[in-house]
Amino acid sequence: MVKLAYQYHVDALSILLLRMLFSFPFYVVIAFIYRKKQASGIILRIDYFWVVLFGVVGYYLASYFDFVGLTYIKASLERIILFLYPTIVLLLNRIFLKKQITKIQKWAILFTYLGILIAFSGEVAISGTGIYIGGIFILLSAIAYASYLVGSGWLIPKFGVVKFTTYAMLVSCFCVFIHYSIMSDANIFGRPWQVYFLGFLIAIFATVIPSYLVSVSIKMINSSNFAIVAGAGPISTIILAAIFLNEKLSTLQLFGALVVIGGILLVSTKKPKD
Repeated sequence: MVKLAYQYHVDALSILLLRMLFSFPFYVVIAFIYRKKQASGIILRIDYFWVVLFGVVGYYLASYFDFVGLTYIKASLERIILFLYPTIVLLLNRIFLKKQITKIQKWAILFTYLGILIAFSGEVAISGTGIYIGGIFILLSAIAYASYLVGSGWLIPKFGVVKFTTYAMLVSCFCVFIHYSIMSDANIFGRPWQVYFLGFLIAIFATVIPSYLVSVSIKMINSSNFAIVAGAGPISTIILAAIFLNEKLSTLQLFGALVVIGGILLVSTKKPKD
C-alpha cells in the first residue's frame, strides 16, 4: 500500500504522517478504555522510560527507515531484506537477556540469511549498485524493529498486551507529528483522495490491528520464535507485489525466497517451549 501511494508523488514522511493521524484516534480510545485495568506485573518508574524508548525505536524509527527505503527498492525485496531482524532479535536476546540460541534457530537463521543474500544479489544485478541505499535504510529499520521486539518481550508481562502496545504506539504517533512539523514543508492537504484512502488502510490493516497481534504473539511464543516464524511476511509481500504492483522477481530471487521459506518451516515445525 505504501508503494501504491508513492505512485501519486507523495513523500515518505507524508505517508507516515497519514498512517499515524488515522491510527491516533483508535489508540486514544483504547488507552481510555483500559486506563484502569491493572497489570499483572509490578511497574516501576523506569519501565515507563523503556516504553517511551521502544515506542520511539519500534514504530517511529523502524517505520520511517522502512518508508524511506521503499522509495529506492521494490516492496518484495524490501520485505526479504527486512527479514534480517530475526538474527538481530536472537543476538540481542543472547546479549541482554542471556537467552540461549538453539540449534534449530541457528539452522533457521542460516537458511534465511542465505536466501536473503541470494535474493539481494539478484536485484543488484538487475537494478545496479544504487539499490544499496535502499538496502541500508531497510537494514536500519530491521535493527530498530528487532530492538522493539526484544524490549517488548519483557515489558508486555508488566503492562499487559493492550496497555503496552497502546502506550508505545501513542509515543510513536507523537514522534511522527513532531518530525513532520519540524522537517516537512509539504502540504498534507490537497492530495488525491487515493492517498488518504491508502493512508487509512495502512493505519487500520498495517498498523492498529497488527500492532496488537504482534504483542499477543510475542507473549505466547517469545520474541525469538516470533521473529523467525514471521518470516512468512517476505513471501506474502512478493505475492502481493506481483499482483498489485506488477513487480517481478528473477529466478535467482525466487530461489532465494524459497530458501527463506525453508528456514521458516525449519523452526515453525518445532513447538516452542516458552
